[in-house]
Amino acid sequence: MTKTDALFHYCLRLGDDAVILGHRLAELCSRGPFLEEDLALTNIALDYTGRAELFFQYAAELEGKGHSADDLVYRRPERRYYNHLLCERPNVDFGHTIVRQFLFSVYDRYLLEELGAAKDTRLAEIAVKALKETRYHLSHAADWMVRLGRGTEESHRRVQQALNDLWTYTGELFEMDDVDLLLLEHGIAADLHTLRALWQAEVKQTLDRAGLQRPADGYMQTGSRKGIHSEHLGHLLAEMQYLVRTYPQAAW
Repeated sequence: MTKTDALFHYCLRLGDDAVILGHRLAELCSRGPFLEEDLALTNIALDYTGRAELFFQYAAELEGKGHSADDLVYRRPERRYYNHLLCERPNVDFGHTIVRQFLFSVYDRYLLEELGAAKDTRLAEIAVKALKETRYHLSHAADWMVRLGRGTEESHRRVQQALNDLWTYTGELFEMDDVDLLLLEHGIAADLHTLRALWQAEVKQTLDRAGLQRPADGYMQTGSRKGIHSEHLGHLLAEMQYLVRTYPQAAW
């Protein structure tokens, strides 16, 4: 594997996380618990979509096969998507949405801070731009964690249940493979083993503020780096890719 090949796959992963989580949040457009929150979730979805486009444009250039960013999004099958399993989890209720967003945003913040200093200029520029948005995403989600955790008995129960359900998907965030290790040697990728301690400390701090219990570490779901996903991604892609696959020659 060359450095260019590894960087192509790395950008795909980053783009996949953004486009899939962005799509999940976009599903909530007009379904927020109240108007201001509906707009907030929709704007976060747009942030992820914009970020995904930048990563996919760079990935398409690195691949060098004449594909566009749209090709990489709409013409790849499920087994060639590499987003983290956490990002594809469905919107069960508002509590699940917030917990998913919080857990990912803490990880996202530290990852982008590292990538902002990457020796690959293009990747660093995208990371710096995305980091500004991610700081808002994290602040928004952390505030809601506290409001729900310290709210009513029902809101506390629901957000704690969401935390218990989603915790098993967090271990995968810090897995590293040959792509990560090769790029790390070139000063491009982030050291996820180092980020894990930072993530754990910040998550615990917010959970303590919210009066929530950190679930015990146990079995962790894995597989996305090999293109292995839950049934939920297939349903999501069937909806997201429908128009392009039905009318492959269409242009707009």
